[in-house]
Amino acid sequence: MRTRSLALVVTAATSALVLAACGGSSSGGSSSSAASSSAPASSSAPASSSAAAAAKVGVILPDSASSARWETADRKYLTDAFTAAGVEFDIQNAGGDKAKFTTLCDSMITGGVNVLMIVNLDSDTGAACEKKAAAQGIKTIDYDRLTLGGGAAAYVSFDNVAVGKAEGDGLVKCLKDAGVTTGTVALLNGSPTDNNATLFKEGYKKAIEAAGFTIGEDQAVPDWDNAKGGVIFEQMFTKDPKIVGVDAANDGLGGAVIAVLAKNGLAGKIPVTGQDATDEGLTRVLEGTQCVTVYKAIKKEADAAAAAAIALAKGETPQTNGTVKDSVSGMDVPSVLLEPQAIFKANVKDVITDAFTTAAKICTTEAAKKACAELGIS
Repeated sequence: MRTRSLALVVTAATSALVLAACGGSSSGGSSSSAASSSAPASSSAPASSSAAAAAKVGVILPDSASSARWETADRKYLTDAFTAAGVEFDIQNAGGDKAKFTTLCDSMITGGVNVLMIVNLDSDTGAACEKKAAAQGIKTIDYDRLTLGGGAAAYVSFDNVAVGKAEGDGLVKCLKDAGVTTGTVALLNGSPTDNNATLFKEGYKKAIEAAGFTIGEDQAVPDWDNAKGGVIFEQMFTKDPKIVGVDAANDGLGGAVIAVLAKNGLAGKIPVTGQDATDEGLTRVLEGTQCVTVYKAIKKEADAAAAAAIALAKGETPQTNGTVKDSVSGMDVPSVLLEPQAIFKANVKDVITDAFTTAAKICTTEAAKKACAELGIS
């Protein structure tokens, strides 16, 4: 559904992006708005330069229900990056509500932001917002999700086909480790309005089929809604109870699948995937009910996005490492694409070492505590 041209970015490259845009300054600071606040945040200390002082960045996050990451990780890391640069910013959350998203977009545009960074709820709403911003001379950044037809100046995300491939490869590994080499796999995909969900599926479907497994039940979950995902999967499982594995597009949907399998006495017996390395997902990986999650180093993503936003606010061209084709506009969007990491029980400690979460947050059940002790996670 799209073509891409990219070179895989590494940690040093991401650091260079941040340093280039932020000037390496540790002075200055600003305050972020709370998730429920509607008033723009204001800077409480002098910026590191006159250019930084003139910059004001608006950020619209999508929700907190589809994945905990938006409030527990992205908000924090974006806040840290803008504060370190002495840049005024306003971070708001649309709460999964398209009307609220539009209201936030309008208020940020009239509130004087120089750059607007969005995680769209769907491409139509996101594109409308970006076009309003462009009409006012405001540059936009697509953060994590590409807005088809939107015209963003930059796109910062993970290589989402690679994220899906990591899920698919992980599922295949878990199946083969269990001695299963053939059979039918069910796909529980993300929202049909999210371009990322399309790319994830592209990656995992290809990996699963290439390994010799058959794709059976294959359905999308509107709005990444976990409750709806559980209902949909229960219907899928009723139709095909002989599935050997499930590729669930993220940890939230993975949890919904595992709840259904648990009711049927099959949790841990049928491998299930996820992504985002949420605390709940990591706990399930430790317990053995979820075979793999995919860790996306969100700090690197947030730092790269903040660097791009600050560069645009200063009238500079952000550093990127490739392009992604917008299949609606035909535009090659300058992009920063990062590589994901598959997390199995054996390497859960990598996520702790990276300070993404803590042992106290994931070693929370008896089975998980036992695994943590065995793996030296403390």
